This record gives sequence, C-alpha cells and structure tokens, in this order.
Amino acid sequence: MKQNLYTFLTLVVLASMALSACGGKTAETPAAPAQPEAPSPTQSAAPESPTFSGTATITFTQEPDSLNPLYTTMFFSGITRDFWLKGMWSFDDDNNPVLELAAEVPSAENGGLSADGKTIVYKLRNDIFWSDGEPITADDFVFTYDMIMSDKNVVQSRYPYEDYVTGVTATDPKTVTVTFSEPFAAWLTTIFTYVLPKHVLQPVFETEGTLDNAAWNKAPTVGVGPFVFSEWESGSHLIFKANPNWIHPPKLEQVFIRIVPDDAAQEAAIIAGDTDIGVFLSSDQIEKLEAGGTVDVIAVASGYDEGWFLNVSPVNAHPAMLDPNVRKAIALATDRFTIVNDLLDPEINPVNSTYWDGTSPYGNPDLKPYPYDPEEAKRLLEAAGWVDSNGDGTRDKDGVELVLRYITNTRELRKNVQAVVVQQWSLVGIGAKLENYSSDVYWNGYNDGGPQAQGIYDIAEYSSVGSFPDPEASANFLCSEISGPENPDGANWQGLCDEELDALLMEQAVTLDVEKRIELYHQIGKLMYDKVYYIGMWLDPDLWSVNKRLQNVRLSGATPFWNVHEWTVTQ
Repeated sequence: MKQNLYTFLTLVVLASMALSACGGKTAETPAAPAQPEAPSPTQSAAPESPTFSGTATITFTQEPDSLNPLYTTMFFSGITRDFWLKGMWSFDDDNNPVLELAAEVPSAENGGLSADGKTIVYKLRNDIFWSDGEPITADDFVFTYDMIMSDKNVVQSRYPYEDYVTGVTATDPKTVTVTFSEPFAAWLTTIFTYVLPKHVLQPVFETEGTLDNAAWNKAPTVGVGPFVFSEWESGSHLIFKANPNWIHPPKLEQVFIRIVPDDAAQEAAIIAGDTDIGVFLSSDQIEKLEAGGTVDVIAVASGYDEGWFLNVSPVNAHPAMLDPNVRKAIALATDRFTIVNDLLDPEINPVNSTYWDGTSPYGNPDLKPYPYDPEEAKRLLEAAGWVDSNGDGTRDKDGVELVLRYITNTRELRKNVQAVVVQQWSLVGIGAKLENYSSDVYWNGYNDGGPQAQGIYDIAEYSSVGSFPDPEASANFLCSEISGPENPDGANWQGLCDEELDALLMEQAVTLDVEKRIELYHQIGKLMYDKVYYIGMWLDPDLWSVNKRLQNVRLSGATPFWNVHEWTVTQ
C-alpha cells in the first residue's frame, strides 16, 4: 500500500515534468490527479451565513516550539497548519494533492510546467482570503520567499529555495511564477507548502529588521484555513476558532488542543473520553485504547521511521564516532529486535535498515537491518584500539573513555529504550551519558541553543521523514547544510560531510526519470548503511486514536488533518 502511494504520486508528477521537457513526444502526458473544481470568480464556495457547532479535542504530548513554519520543523507544530495555514494544496488519505490556495496543479497540459522543467506557474484561486478578510495575492508568496531567503531571519532551513530556486515573481495578482536553476524533482511537496501574510508581517520586518521575534510566531491571529488561531496558554492548551472567511467553512466551532505532560496522561484522557484524537501513539497502546469500544486506533503510513542520528562532526563529536567501524560496533551491540518485541508491536514496527526503508520504492531492498552481534562488536572495537585499559568496565583509547552522549526528548517510550540500551552497551564496554530534553528545546535551532543543532550529543534518537510522500530529505545530510555559527540555519545537525553522498543527493534532486531516481536512492541508502551514518530503530507509521463521537475524520500521512472542515461531533 505504502509503496503504491509513493509510486503513484511520483509517476504522476515527475512523468509530467519529464515529458514536457522532451517536447514533441507523441505519447500523452499523464494527467494530474483529479481535483475538486475551483469556483469561478463570480461564485462563492462558502454559504452566506455559516454556522458552527461542537469542539474537537486533541491531545499533544509535546508542546509546539513555534507556529511560524520559518522557525520550526517540529511535527507537533507542523500538523496544526492544517487548521490555520494552508499551502497551495494538501494531500488526502490516498496522498493525492487536494487544491487549497491553488486553482490547479501545474502541469505540462495547463501550461504550469515549462518544457525545460525550470519554471513553474501557480495559478491562485480568486476566492481566497486571509482570516481578517484581506485577499491572498501573489505578493504574499513573493514575501514568503523573501522572508525565507533574508539573512535577517534565522530560519530553520532555506532548503530547497536557496539551492534550486532562482526567483519568485508575482506575474499578476493571482499568478506566482517560480524559476529554478535546474529542474527540481520534489517541488510538489516542498515549494509553498505554506504562505505568510504580507500585510501583517511586512510592517514587523520593516520595523524590527527581522521576523525572529514577531508576536505572530506564537500568536498568528491572521491565517488562512478553516480555523484561525485564538489562544495559546503555555503548558496548557491551544485553541483554533472557526474561520468564516475560508472557502470551505468548517462544521465545528473550534479545535481545542490540550497539552499533556506525557504518554500516560494522554492514554488516560483517551480512555476516559476526554479527547477525540490522540496523537503520536505507540503500538503497545492499541489493545488498551480500543478495549472500551469507543475508540479506534488508526495506522497511517507517513514515511516516519525511528532512528539514531550519529554525530560525525570532527568539531564536537566523541572521537570514536569518527570511525565507521566503531559506529558499526554500536549498531551490532544494540539488540533492536528485542527492544521492538518487548516495547512495541513487531508487526507494526519492524526494525528498519535505512533512513528510506524498504517498504517504499526508494528504500534499498537488498539492505537488511544490522544484526545483534555483541561478539563482533567487541572485535571491531578492539581492532579500532578501544580497550578497557584501566579495568573500570568501559573501553578507552588515548586517555578518552568510550562514553557516548545519547540524547532524546522526554517521550516515555524513548526513555525506556535508553534504559535498555545502557545495559546492552555495557556488555561490550560502551558507556552512555543519557540526556532528555523537553521538545521545545530538543528541536531548537543553533542560535536558540538546540542540543542537536549545536552538536552537543553523539547519538540523537527521534522519528524523521523526508518531504513525504516524496523522499526528498537532502538538507539533513548535505555538507552545505551543516549547522554552526556561520550557518545557524543549517539543517544538517550531524556534522556529516561526505562528497560522494553529496553528489548522489544533488543528482537525485534534479532527476526526473522515476526509475533512475529510485536507483540513486538505493545507492544513497547503501552508502549511508555501509558507513553507518544512520541506524534505523523501527518503522514508525503514525498511530492516531479517534473517538467514535468524532465523525468524518480521514487522516493523511502527509497533511494529517486535511479534511478538518468536514469533521463533526455527535453528542
């Protein structure tokens, strides 16, 4: 199923670009997925007097760090944008694009894609407005691009705009033209997935010289979507109210997000019926949550996999982490299979092999998860010169103890994994310093003291994904994206710089031929596997609990709450 979704989306969009670039082909270019027809300029998609009723309650175990997408890559921040900050399109529960601000998906047939694949023309709907009633125009998109690229804003990442986009222009009030230095394969899932309100934020930028400290970042009272931000009480809740100025007014009056301290608190709220949607669940909770008959747990393929990101920076990593044989020994010393069997459901969460797992066409099917082999781990460590010279039970070399900084956030499951891993590593002479950060700190960028961004770790655990349903995730691994004082917005927090990997990542980014791009990803996966830049823990599909009183919920792996305007609550 997941492979079919990947293949369908990639074939539709990339084949369209490739055929338009060839020119003169006799074969027909595949049409873009069928889209809801946009209303004509004289029509109104919204009823004259929309009425709203009911509240959907959602629990978050991690509090967002910011709501402005310039300053966060956090999952819990990102999924709120389905409520209040729509982009050109969302993705439905089959991962097909669903038009939001765009009137059509650009294609060769409608003139949206140039023959050379270097120009994309976005046509905006005529009936879209900010929640305060101001029209949304092409100037908002130009402003968004300018804010992403401005050196005065320390954004989380400028990828792919900085690497591939050469300009964004407002051809007319309802037409946005984006030009690229080279054809960019992943444009559908990475370009203008959100837009910023120029009329709200430009005065801030002109006055303060930056958006870094804008009140809108945590109180975006003007947005675009079926709901609009109303309130955020830190440590307690966020509220989004119905937006009557949206093209598809919602049926609900509000969405209430309750912030709970941990997984146990969320589980209790779900069982008690105090929440309608539970977020970021683990598979060991399913049986307990469904036992009362009022809750369904839904698994949604989203490309997320739990893994270890290894700090390989010569600047701040433990010296042992610079040796690929030591990194392999770490993988072999970790019994991930027992961890999954004991803590999770192995049928839902099998141990994975690479960042792009084998359930998608981009994952290399020939790569198997590193086995559990503590004896081979010992052999590799000794061959690398790490021995226990002082008899304290921990290996050392040149006076440096093999004690690794293993960090993650405060999620209970991850803390349990840490506790098990400490015991497993001790059997081969590896020590561990465990650290747990609140999520609003764990995901911070370099200038905000984020431990990952600043390289204050050796192994960081979390669940990550590319630009799902596209596999594009190059910013995490490119040399040019290494974060540091000269590049605080860099997205490569591992300090990873491998010229061969860079070349492959850059080649796949501009490769429109589907099969060739898949083969490049297989090479990328094998290189990262052989050099042990990433250790896969388990496949991590999104698990959501939905109380049966909440109706018409259709969850997506890319934009989970894409149809929130259709939700209703039965009393």
